[in-house]
Amino acid sequence: MSELPHPIVTKAADSFGSIQGQDNFVGPIASSTRLRLLEIKQSQWRGGVWEDEETGVCWLVVAGLAKGGHQDRDDFYQRVQRENDHGDPTLWLPSEQDIKMLKQETAARLRTTWELATQRSVLDVLSAVNEGGSRRFDVPHPVPGHGRLAQVEITVALVREAGYDADEVLVEVLPESTHAGSVLLWQLTIRVLISIEPPEQGWDRVGDTYANIGEPGAWTNRVESLAKTVESGDLAVSEPGSTSHLTHRQHLAGRTIEGQAVRALCGVYFVSTQDHESLPACPTCQERLTELPR
Repeated sequence: MSELPHPIVTKAADSFGSIQGQDNFVGPIASSTRLRLLEIKQSQWRGGVWEDEETGVCWLVVAGLAKGGHQDRDDFYQRVQRENDHGDPTLWLPSEQDIKMLKQETAARLRTTWELATQRSVLDVLSAVNEGGSRRFDVPHPVPGHGRLAQVEITVALVREAGYDADEVLVEVLPESTHAGSVLLWQLTIRVLISIEPPEQGWDRVGDTYANIGEPGAWTNRVESLAKTVESGDLAVSEPGSTSHLTHRQHLAGRTIEGQAVRALCGVYFVSTQDHESLPACPTCQERLTELPR
């Protein structure tokens, strides 16, 4: 942090408790009578924290250095006193843009935390069934207090037949009735599929059930690589598709913006995130296009 020539909003804390729990929390700033500010200290630095009573969020709205035994004009306490007596300390309060940014950052943090927890649940279940079996886990809504979003069931079947050896995996997403068809539910589906086998475009879909086929031992190997990703605190990354699909243009624009899946002529569901020009055309889509009435 560098010294601030003018008091400005510098950052937001999650709650008063997160600031109060620090060793450098002191108490109210006595000279700030028009705007109640709580004081924090870190070495020579001083900060004034304003608590939004409606939301419980605490904002660090002014900061500076303690100088010259508090007699220096640029001393933090002198500045707070001058603003309180001759200025307008309410100008320090967060603007609409600051509040909007905080909401966006909070939403992004909640979603990332939720996706990391979902990915860990996938790892736990896949570790239990990678050699055959079925297991289900609950997925809570990312916003605390909103209950369960869905259940996810993962099934692995080891197929050993004459001329065909494969480990088949099925993923079924069972939404709560209040969340069926939501964008959030699709984000959950994508996170689960990416955790098991990216790219998500490679999965076959029937309703809310998704199927994939791997070589013998494929899902055991995936457990090992996914465990490293989970331990590092990272999210598994989606891999791009390898072909360019055809879909109805009426559905494409809006769903691309919203990050929702569209269905190709070949039956594959995919989220449009790539420039299709450089990819080879899907032969099944091309074939079905020629079968459509002109």
